Amino acid sequence: MISVSEALQLIEKHAQFNAIKVKPIIKTMGLVLAEDVISAIHMPPFKQSSMDGYAFAHSDSDCYTVVGEIQAGSARNLQLNQGEAVRIFTGARVPDSADTVIMQEHVQRQGNQLNIEILPNKYANVRPIGEQINAGEIALTKGVELNEAVIGFLASIGATRVKVYKRPKVSILITGNELQQSGDQLEDGQVYESNSITLKMALKRLGINKVNTAMVGDDLAQTTEAIKKCIAQSDVVLISGGISVGDYDFVKQALEANDVSEVFYKINQRPGKPLWFGVKDKTKVFALPGNPASSLSCFYIYVLPLLKAQLGHRDCPLQSGEAFAADDIDNKSGKTLFLKGMVENEQATLLSGQASSMLKSFAVCNAILVIPSHVTFIKKGEKITYLKL
Repeated sequence: MISVSEALQLIEKHAQFNAIKVKPIIKTMGLVLAEDVISAIHMPPFKQSSMDGYAFAHSDSDCYTVVGEIQAGSARNLQLNQGEAVRIFTGARVPDSADTVIMQEHVQRQGNQLNIEILPNKYANVRPIGEQINAGEIALTKGVELNEAVIGFLASIGATRVKVYKRPKVSILITGNELQQSGDQLEDGQVYESNSITLKMALKRLGINKVNTAMVGDDLAQTTEAIKKCIAQSDVVLISGGISVGDYDFVKQALEANDVSEVFYKINQRPGKPLWFGVKDKTKVFALPGNPASSLSCFYIYVLPLLKAQLGHRDCPLQSGEAFAADDIDNKSGKTLFLKGMVENEQATLLSGQASSMLKSFAVCNAILVIPSHVTFIKKGEKITYLKL
């Protein structure tokens, strides 16, 4: 049995970037850039008006003759003489002979005669060439997650395709004779299976939508064959249940039969002690505890960082914070505890229903409170570390 920190270090050691693929920017939402993006153009590519108003060469004069009009999208480049101005609109090209735009609310116009009421500073309301970025400069760096703002910025500099890390192929294998699908009639001794949908929804938040899911009973031959199929088609395999040491827990034997190399088995923690992690070629395999809360805890703390690393994210673990314990918390187990809690107004409250079989507290919590194995007692008002959900 190893410590939490040792387990995290071993997972990080085996984490690696996924393959790189060139994709149209419209299909990259939630993915991560696999290389720097260099701007091919100046942005803006011309002197641009930021206001509806009038463009002119700045002087002390307050009277100008309007000699034309320039709309957004026009390539017109009027040559303005001294004392001349041009009507201009937001986003339009400012003539080379002008350096200032006055907003229309600060002028009076009669026919072609323009009188300035409030003289702006020189260069006011003119966006210079390359104000946002110059051609040849790095627009975005490797590791940036693509969201609506990033994709919009890429479009604004003319980028249509970028290199990103591919989403990993993930399979979920659920084991257990006692499991029944939701909506079916429960027989005596059966419970509804929830881990597959819980894990699929957690994967969906990472943008991993195509997930292979399979179920097997507590049978060594069936489990061995199911694991073989999952490994053949996946970058990451998540197995739920069957990893403890009961008479009908066959997952560890099935993994060995498939020549999956064990990296570690069992962590000094609660919940989720019987977590197993191994590799075969480039496929990573997690055998998660079958109890729902244990399974989800292990996903957040161990599986999530590996998946995010494969996707190219810079910050892979859950973000942590500190709050003040709302009540006394005992830890006489000698294990690291991951407890469901609520953190509000810098107060961390431990929720009831911490058993590894209970998802209800997970459904209403917003944090996982972390009690290290060497800490036996946290007094009310003391600081406690938590992971943000």
